[in-house]
Amino acid sequence: MDKETDGLVEPEPGHDLTKEHEDPFIELLHCVIRFAVKVLALLMVLVIVWGIGDVIYVLYQRITAPPFLLLSINDILATFGAFLAVLIAIEIFINISMYLKTDVIPVRLVVATALMAISRKVIIFDFENITPPFIFATAAVVFALGITYWLISRKMR
Repeated sequence: MDKETDGLVEPEPGHDLTKEHEDPFIELLHCVIRFAVKVLALLMVLVIVWGIGDVIYVLYQRITAPPFLLLSINDILATFGAFLAVLIAIEIFINISMYLKTDVIPVRLVVATALMAISRKVIIFDFENITPPFIFATAAVVFALGITYWLISRKMR
């Protein structure tokens, strides 16, 4: 599909929050939002570092608990959960930093991050403690996000 329509280039899917605006008040509000996003970026880096510490702590706890140096399936799932939580935090940081670089909220990357987060949930499911409606609802969310990502990616080609 051609991105040009009537001589205009179609923007990438996202929400534009540029600094330049004809209304000075809106421009000021955009500056405040950009400052808030920078604060969020800093806090996300702290969360990522904290999450890495959590991964190390979880791994240490699991390896030092009897039987020593052996991991059960539950231990592995707990470790995967901690790893994936850090990876999701990194994806969120990438979303934030991409916004700061381009002034556009990257919708495709946000949907990809949501897919990663729900995938994390599926990977660490404890099927003994969840109900079938919860599984079906999760499947519906995965399906909806997958279709959304596919549609957004298809539109961008």
